[in-house]
Amino acid sequence: MVIKVFLASSSGSTAIKKKQQDVLGFLEALKVDYAPLDIACNEDNRMWMRENVPVEKKPTNGIPLPPQIFNEESYCGDYETFFDAKEDNAVYAFLGLPPPPGSKEAKEAYLLENGPVENGTIVNGTDDAEDEENLEAEEENIDDDTLAPVKEEEAQEEAEDEEAKEEEELRQLEEEEAPEVRGGRRRSDRGSRAGRRG
Repeated sequence: MVIKVFLASSSGSTAIKKKQQDVLGFLEALKVDYAPLDIACNEDNRMWMRENVPVEKKPTNGIPLPPQIFNEESYCGDYETFFDAKEDNAVYAFLGLPPPPGSKEAKEAYLLENGPVENGTIVNGTDDAEDEENLEAEEENIDDDTLAPVKEEEAQEEAEDEEAKEEEELRQLEEEEAPEVRGGRRRSDRGSRAGRRG
């Protein structure tokens, strides 16, 4: 596939020259193969461009201005649509080309088609804002649904621990009191024995 960029080499408009340079410079930076086609020096190029720009994309006077971009015979767009695609990191999609592996656009395209990946598993295909909302909603559900039984179990364990501590304290008190009672009996027993002897 060849990207065709229709240009006017002898344009008197500095705005058009700047737009053309911007498009070509960006395509070169991305290492996209393109064919510059001059409409100023070649009447066939001019006629072909004018005939193949879709009617809805033509200005009110009917004469599209360069730069106009095509992928073979398919119309991609003009400078404004190219600029929008550049801002959205979607130049390859704009040009109808597959993005190179590892590029930001390739990753975004993969995410749109397959959804985000977590631990090697594809998650539902949503955009970042939706992912954050879904995550927050899931966390709320986890807090409400999952953590409630956990909190109940923890409370129950704490109550059981308290009961066990109280029982242990009671046992210790009983054990401490028991020798005194026994000792008291012994003393009284001894006293009564001593009284009997005397």
